[in-house]
This record gives sequence, C-alpha cells and structure tokens, in this order.
Amino acid sequence: MPSAGSAPQVNQNVAPVSQPIHLSTIGAGAWGTALAHVAQRSGHQVRLWSRRSAKTLGEVIEGADVILSAVSMKGVRSIVEQLQSLSIPKEVIFVTATKGLDPLTQKTPSQIWQEAFPDHPVVVLSGPNLSKEIMQDLPAATVVASQNVVAAETVQVLFSCDTFRVYVNTDPLGTELGGTLKNVMAIASGVCDGLKLGTNAKAALLTRALPEMIRVGTHLGADPETFFGLSGLGDLLATCDSPLSRNYQVGYGLAQDRTLEDILEHLEGTAEGVNTTNVLIQLAKQEDIAVPISNQVYRLINGKITPQQAVQALMARDLKAEFEDLDF
Repeated sequence: MPSAGSAPQVNQNVAPVSQPIHLSTIGAGAWGTALAHVAQRSGHQVRLWSRRSAKTLGEVIEGADVILSAVSMKGVRSIVEQLQSLSIPKEVIFVTATKGLDPLTQKTPSQIWQEAFPDHPVVVLSGPNLSKEIMQDLPAATVVASQNVVAAETVQVLFSCDTFRVYVNTDPLGTELGGTLKNVMAIASGVCDGLKLGTNAKAALLTRALPEMIRVGTHLGADPETFFGLSGLGDLLATCDSPLSRNYQVGYGLAQDRTLEDILEHLEGTAEGVNTTNVLIQLAKQEDIAVPISNQVYRLINGKITPQQAVQALMARDLKAEFEDLDF
C-alpha cells in the first residue's frame, strides 16, 4: 500500500462555496442515506442514487459540485469504473465514506479514487457516526480529510448543521485507516461482551486496540496523532460499545456460537470488518506488523479457534512493558 507521502498532486483550484452545494450521493444504504439527510438539513441540494434508481448514474451526477460514494468496499471499483466513463469536470470533489481495504490491492478507498481521478480533489469522511442515530438527528461529529484543504473545507460546509459538527484534517490516510481498522476491533469487542467478560476486560481490549491501530497506520505513512481524534479513538469507542454497530453484532453473535454465515445473512447491511480483517492480516504478514488482536479475530472468523480460545491466546502473550511497541 502506498504511503501518505506518495499521494499524487490534486487540483487545488477549488473555490470555497458560499451558496447551496449540489451533492450527488452514490449508495442509498443506511450510511449514504444518513449523509444525504444531513446535507439536506444543511440546506443543500441532494440527489441519491443506487443500482435500483430509475435515473442513470450519469443523470444523477450531472451538475454536481460534490460526488459522495457511500457504497460498500466491494462496490467501490465498479462505481469508479462507471464514473471514469463519464465526463466529470476537474473541479468536482469526490468524497469517500467507505471503510475498508481492497482485497486485490490492499489499498484504501481514497487511494483507489485518487488513482482513478488524479486531477480531482478527494476527501475522506470518517468518524463515530452510527447511521440510525444520525437519522434521528442526535448530536454527532465527524472528520473530513484531504490534502486539498479548500476541498475539505467545502465538504465541511456541506455537512455542517446544528446536529452534525464537522472538523477538517489534512491526513486522509490516517483518517481512513482509523475508521477502517476499528471495525476489526469492534468484532473483538462484540466477542468480549458476548462472553460476558466484564468491564475490566473490555477496557483492556479497547486500550490495547488503539496502539495496534496506530502501529498499522504509522507503518503505512499515517500521522499517529490522527488516531487520537474522532476518526480513530472516537470511532473506536462508538463502534466497540454499541449494538447498533454491525461489526460488534458479528463478534457478539460468534460468542453466542452462531456461525459467521448465519450472522451475516441476518445483518442489515455489510459488516466491513470481516473483509478488512482478512486483508489486514495478509498485509501485516507482508509488512511484518504486530497485530495480536486482529490476528485472533482473523482466526476466529475463519473458524480456526473458538471465542474462548481467542481470549486465552491474548491473555497468554509474553509479558512486556506497556509502551514498548509504540514508536512515535
């Protein structure tokens, strides 16, 4: 996976927007619908597209200032390829709200978007944002990150309203990885609660999950500071402590002796942490990154161990100093 420093230069000539923004949202699932809802509340013009839409993708994105992709990881490349066949002005901003890793290339969604559209600004949106709460207009905050600050500030204006606070960040890779890696930890957290291991165990798990995320992120070129923000620690806390999280539901179900296939069949939407775990372990082996929690999640979802054995394996690790494996 390319580091943050290897990202291509993007169009910096995006003027700040002081009037209603035209947003085209690709993906009408819970997340895409929630973000479209926020933009509408903010007074902007919104069009929503899914594969079942009556209008074509080209019709929906015509005249858009911002194109938001909220599709699952497996759908990113297909959408990118469809958009590449259309004529899209260079000032149009792409926003990716997908959390995952591409199983073929191990790239993040924003890296795929930027590679396909090198002359367009690409912005990452990520944070502790449970879709059902956002649709209820409960208070929430998120991060929009890009190397193109003006584009990020435009997206900040697009989604900011009285119940949704948006912060700007210049580390898109770290912002994206925070939202991606915490899904793996949410599976572990669901197991912890499903086994009724208690508050002490949950606190220890989440505390050790954060440095594991930072270790992966910094190895790939992200800023460690980003992981202490909303898209890292914030999203970790929200996703690992809520039954609304699909990845948490996966872990909880596994702890109840349900099969992964049964759990996924009955989920409302996609649990991206399953695919992310498999790709992450492949990446960690290639790059020699220590990911003990993720490794046990990988073994669990692939039927190599039981939830109880996963816990025992983590408790039996070699004794060490608390911060010896963090170097930043």
